[in-house]
Amino acid sequence: MNLTSKNWKAQVLKSKIPVLVDFTAGWCGPCQLLAPLLKELGKELKGKLKVCKLDVDKQMKLAEQYGVHSMPTLLMFVGGEVVGSRVGLLLKRELRSFVKKVAKV
Repeated sequence: MNLTSKNWKAQVLKSKIPVLVDFTAGWCGPCQLLAPLLKELGKELKGKLKVCKLDVDKQMKLAEQYGVHSMPTLLMFVGGEVVGSRVGLLLKRELRSFVKKVAKV
């Protein structure tokens, strides 16, 4: 799911399940490499974890609000609060480990 300032509150802050937000940009090479891993993870954990994408070039205020300066940045939200973050390209096993550790899914 693509996030915007209009759907942020409903999709992230009010979500009943953990939300992994990928702060990304079209020009970011590592972001493009991470995208298929995130898509796969979202399918594997459907119903337990929501995986969303936020284009920092289109949603600069949200990126600034959460202190995102490098891409890709992953923020994990549980109950509307940030409970974990990772910056940079991750291997599949690192991504899974991060999600299991902070979202407990």
